Amino acid sequence: MLRIKHKGGEKVSKGNYWNLTNGQRVIVRKEETLPGDGTATYYKASPLIILAAGPVLGLLYAAFLPFIGIAMVMQLLLTKLFAVTVGEVARVSTFNWSPAASFLAGRKHRNKKAEAEKAEEKKEPKT
Repeated sequence: MLRIKHKGGEKVSKGNYWNLTNGQRVIVRKEETLPGDGTATYYKASPLIILAAGPVLGLLYAAFLPFIGIAMVMQLLLTKLFAVTVGEVARVSTFNWSPAASFLAGRKHRNKKAEAEKAEEKKEPKT
């Protein structure tokens, strides 16, 4: 049975073994043990297969690039739309309730006419 996936420390036959996590290539000329412990994973593949995979992966990237762009623009628009909506809801839903304040004598109503007179006096210099 043809196995492609092998673990580090495993005895393997002649061939090229690739560790895709760090890009290491191990060339085995006769039956040897792969370097590393059981966590390292190696794949047996000829260099021609690896070289042929490059253009195929590039083609997949180029084919899906427009969809990636559309998804990014949609995410940006939805984020902007809902950020404004959430901000407006937060602004409207704040309450001016002050439980510690008490107005037992009633609220002080300012006399607008008196305030206007005071403002006029400040503007005009006294002679």
